Amino acid sequence: MRNPKNVLESLTSKAASKDYHYQRLYRNLYNPAFFLLAYERIQAKPGNMTAGSDGKTIDGMSMKRIEALIQKLKDFSYQPKPARRTYIPKANGKTRPLGIPSFDDKLVQEVVRMILESIYEPTFHVTSHGFRPKRSCHTALQYIKRNYTGVKWFVEGDIKGCFDNVDHHVLVQILRRRIADEHFIGLIWKFLKAGYMENWVYHNTYSGTPQGSLISPILANIYLNELDVFMAEYAKTFNRGTKRKINPAYKKPLDVRRGKQEWLKRNEAKISEEKRREVMAQIQELNSQLRSIPYSDPMDTEYRRVVYVRYADDFLIGVIGSKEDARQVKSDVGTFIKEHLHLEMSPEKTLITHGSDFAHFLGYLTTVSREQNSTRTKTGFTRRTYVGKVKLYVPKEKWLNRLLSYGALKISYDKTHGNKEVWEPVRRPGLIRLDDIEILNQYNAEVRGMYNYYRLANNATVLNAFLYVMKFSMYKTFAGKYRTSMRKIIRKYCHNGDFTVSYPTKSGTKSVVFYNQGMRHNDKVVVTENPDIIGRANENRRYTRLTDRLQGHICEFCGAETEDIEIHHVRKLKDLSGKAEWERQMIARKRKTMALCHSCHVKLHNGKLD
Repeated sequence: MRNPKNVLESLTSKAASKDYHYQRLYRNLYNPAFFLLAYERIQAKPGNMTAGSDGKTIDGMSMKRIEALIQKLKDFSYQPKPARRTYIPKANGKTRPLGIPSFDDKLVQEVVRMILESIYEPTFHVTSHGFRPKRSCHTALQYIKRNYTGVKWFVEGDIKGCFDNVDHHVLVQILRRRIADEHFIGLIWKFLKAGYMENWVYHNTYSGTPQGSLISPILANIYLNELDVFMAEYAKTFNRGTKRKINPAYKKPLDVRRGKQEWLKRNEAKISEEKRREVMAQIQELNSQLRSIPYSDPMDTEYRRVVYVRYADDFLIGVIGSKEDARQVKSDVGTFIKEHLHLEMSPEKTLITHGSDFAHFLGYLTTVSREQNSTRTKTGFTRRTYVGKVKLYVPKEKWLNRLLSYGALKISYDKTHGNKEVWEPVRRPGLIRLDDIEILNQYNAEVRGMYNYYRLANNATVLNAFLYVMKFSMYKTFAGKYRTSMRKIIRKYCHNGDFTVSYPTKSGTKSVVFYNQGMRHNDKVVVTENPDIIGRANENRRYTRLTDRLQGHICEFCGAETEDIEIHHVRKLKDLSGKAEWERQMIARKRKTMALCHSCHVKLHNGKLD
């Protein structure tokens, strides 16, 4: 069997040829190495320990389990289980449905996803940023900052129930343009039609991508790439002119200034110093006047531009033109989405917003600056700043609602002072039973998560108010834990101005401090970073690959040599009591997995392994 990475690279190499049709893709699902790679990639996801409708989780993964899956795929008896539907809360108080597939189905989906990504990722448009490697919300926002300069109108696009209403037949037609393997297409059909279980009642799925499925994001991008391509072609017909005409209001004083400069150049030797100063003062006055007037004609009807960016089912269109042009763009895009994708724009969320107002996109407020400020360069010249540049802002309600959802802030109203709003950081009872390091890590993760997402905002410094409330909420949480005053907690834990928690390790005592990097505007985008990187007491990066242990034929508990190895998984090491020998071994190795023979694994689940 071929190395899966070589296969994927080969698929990618052929993606640039639009006329190439992929065949014999399904046979890659006969390759155990593909499933081992898939297992390696998804095993760390916390949801793997949640059972699907078949009652199975990642626990007990074995080569026999993979071989059984492959056999079903070979004889075409494989049928995905319906996802188990549950509901998770949203920030607005509502709930969102979530599908929990069987882990065996997740393995197959991951193999399919890797194949689809290798085929389609090189062909996706530069304007697409959602659920793609090396792309994120931040890259979408950076794209806006680079390409939306001078935009007059925003069209805020939102597709109504996009992922629930994807037309299966349209999606398959799109797939068939590149994929000429009906077995592979048929497998995707099975996932689309697998349905879901809710309260032990089966429900068919007639449209949409499967909730919670690993292939849903790539399928959605394949589907919505049609919109990306349409917008690229639409721009070619909409755009007009190479550059704007000069503003008549700017040209007149510009001509006057040039005339005075030329006159001064010709007559400088003949005129008095007083006259020269008078003319220079007039030129300076004209320079000041010119800096307050737009150079380009904002009413130039011969110049139009449309720009577009998409993240998942949300998109933002920028229009340089009239409001009627913006209305036409909105209508044309809505028509394409309805006629070609069989989807609808959300009327209440698809808005036309003036560039000087605030458009909503990915949790930010987006606007185009109309400031006419000037700054002096290092060489002594004066130039304009921020004219037509895109600015991003963090909305107050975002960080305020986050504080309220954490339970870190209490808001009351002082009736004696005209019902004035009073903010008070409060302790969080749900964290009091945690260890000191866990409390601090929780606050650090929440603070860093908020800042890392909104650090692109021009007003990122307003998050210092968020940081202040979180800090004092943490003080009060520690005070509640030890039933003491906040002052004593500060005196005990603060060293050199930093709130510090120390913890023991084998190599000595280590310390973690409360976030102290400030809340400053930062345009740097690192798409591979984890926004919630925090110090952890039980971190260990040195490990043997899980797939090597699965194929190692050695039981890590009894030492027996056997091909019948099963991987035991636990959610969290801290959930282990350490009473049983196998628990003590997992804790000592700092692993949430243990390779066991079948006999030991059965004994473990029966409570007889010690």
